[in-house]
Amino acid sequence: MRSWKRVAALFAVMAMVTACAGTTDTTTTAGEEATTTAAEETPETTAPSETTAPEGEGDPIVMATSLPLTGGFSIPAIKHQDGYQLCVDLVNEKGGVLGRQLVLEVEDNQSVPETAVTQYERFVDEADVLLGTFSSLITGPTSAIAEQNGMVYPVPSGGAQRIWERGFQNMFYFQQGPAEGIGRASTNALTYYMEQGVMDALPATAAVVWADDPFASGIANGLLGGEVTDPDGNVVADLAPGYLAEVGIEPVMEEAWAEGFTDWLTFANSIAQSGAEAIFASTASVDEAVALVQGLQTVGHQPSYMYMSQGAQSEFAELLGGGENHIAIHTAWHSSLEIEGALGGEAYSNADFVADFEAVHGRPPDEDEAIPFSVCQGMVQAIDGAGSTDNAAIAEWMRSRTADDPVVTVLGEFYWDEKGLPIDRDYNLTQWQDGTLNFVFPIGEFPGTTDLVYPKAEW
Repeated sequence: MRSWKRVAALFAVMAMVTACAGTTDTTTTAGEEATTTAAEETPETTAPSETTAPEGEGDPIVMATSLPLTGGFSIPAIKHQDGYQLCVDLVNEKGGVLGRQLVLEVEDNQSVPETAVTQYERFVDEADVLLGTFSSLITGPTSAIAEQNGMVYPVPSGGAQRIWERGFQNMFYFQQGPAEGIGRASTNALTYYMEQGVMDALPATAAVVWADDPFASGIANGLLGGEVTDPDGNVVADLAPGYLAEVGIEPVMEEAWAEGFTDWLTFANSIAQSGAEAIFASTASVDEAVALVQGLQTVGHQPSYMYMSQGAQSEFAELLGGGENHIAIHTAWHSSLEIEGALGGEAYSNADFVADFEAVHGRPPDEDEAIPFSVCQGMVQAIDGAGSTDNAAIAEWMRSRTADDPVVTVLGEFYWDEKGLPIDRDYNLTQWQDGTLNFVFPIGEFPGTTDLVYPKAEW
């Protein structure tokens, strides 16, 4: 697809990109005072953040990330910044790590992979450790910069399986697994609830629609049973027959939309004309998810089940004003999960995270804040475990994690395979129910599960 051709082109030229190209604004934070440097050339890219002054023994540890704070990925990216910042602030309150305070450096890549590449090339010279960005589209080329320079690259958002087929040694994924496996959360949940009698039968037909984006197309690929290729075009995985075929749901529409697409009414009409009972929509942004739902509302198509890859954010429900009701969304995290992690050398639970986030922001967190918080947790544990900010030592410590000695975060426990993908984890499924995003699958693993509502209520 075009988006992957764009990423492939970036891989080809990134070695020639100089660290001085495309200077952008930087916001650096730690503790209680602000230190902000802004290049005169592009003041519009400043990453806003409340900041604090470092205290403690030794020089601060600089953690750097490039995030799409503006552009198409801005809603989840701003939340990623908030998650990183809360973690840094709490660790500093607990005395830092290795007797040193943390400093968070954030730059806005404007949702442009080329800009992010330039920023990470600068970070490898300026920062002690890197933090990952948002979106597979941007994670692909930026992770290559980290690998080329021997730096650990912890990934909060970069699930396209192709990214993990390059033989990299320094990437570690802080979600459940590749995008290609996400569709299994829906089909497993539907099968379970049919067996429990909540629904009489599975939907017979489905429309599978997706954005021309590595992550979104990866989800569709798993549902439809396609192939996964590495950056050289070699087939590394055959996903046939696909999750829908495995449970007997027939795809009657398979279609992607291009980057910058706006004709949502026509697209929604195509879905309606297909007669699909279920819709599996994999979007690259919250804006796309909202626009597609609004188009379906306008044409009056009433699916019995609707899954979307974006929409766990509170903004999704606010913008749709009830139109989100009974839409299902996979998630890596939920506030009801009873998980005990660690932060700053002390026990730190998921409930602690929720309470601390609410105290700072006056609202509950969602997964786009919890995931980067988890990444920061993991890196703090790795620095402490390695006893150093040396990236080779940090990578070795992370690769040595096991089921008996994992990284422990608000997302749960992590240890990784040789590709950097987490072992023994699976995606959860949530559903909007009357204004609340409820946890609906799997059953029995966590408290607070509510039954899936099926069929979906009419708009």
